[in-house]
Amino acid sequence: MTARPTPPRSRRERPAKPALTRESIVATAVAVLRAEGLEKVTMRRLAQELDTGPASLYVYVRNTAELHAAVLDELLGTVGPAPADGDWRDRLERVLGAYTAMLMEHPSLARSALTARPSGPHYLNLIETLLALLDEGGVPPAQAAWGVDLLLLFATATAAEHAGRGSSADRARQEEWDALAHAVHNASERTHPHIAALAGVLLSGTPSSRRSWGVRTLLNGIERTAPSDPTPS
Repeated sequence: MTARPTPPRSRRERPAKPALTRESIVATAVAVLRAEGLEKVTMRRLAQELDTGPASLYVYVRNTAELHAAVLDELLGTVGPAPADGDWRDRLERVLGAYTAMLMEHPSLARSALTARPSGPHYLNLIETLLALLDEGGVPPAQAAWGVDLLLLFATATAAEHAGRGSSADRARQEEWDALAHAVHNASERTHPHIAALAGVLLSGTPSSRRSWGVRTLLNGIERTAPSDPTPS
């Protein structure tokens, strides 16, 4: 006897897919980032992961740039509040250090963060934490407001420069760094006397020590320099 073919399964018998939400989209994007890097966090890829069409995602996220900013905000939730011990400068430096460390775990996100514009709750919490520490240190409000932007830009650029250094995926950037070091150490005293004299110092120091010096230098300037036009927008 010939077996009868199995009838196709009715849509009504299939388990219902979870409702699509912005939170589920961002959570899926973070999972893809952790597994494969930010380059794979695209609308098309997320649509495949969520078993839907790319057009459905645009109801919740306008474009890839907004998606990447939302991913950054989600990961900022791992930075945490300011430590309870230490003076305000030390605690502020440690908050920025945690922010930089988070970015350095994800090299592609670190470079994207230079232009990303997150606006979620975790980003606002980070800004609030930094402003509170600057206020504790007696930094005038307008200088603190502009200073936060400068501090985050420095920390982000530091992470983008050093994230992934030494990994196989970052071999090209390591080769660029080696070429720069070679050029600096072999600069002519005749044509570039200042570089030749400071070659050893120009590229000295660990990333953490240079970051710490940079933060302290910025704080000194922020404390002493008022904005030229702090008019609220």
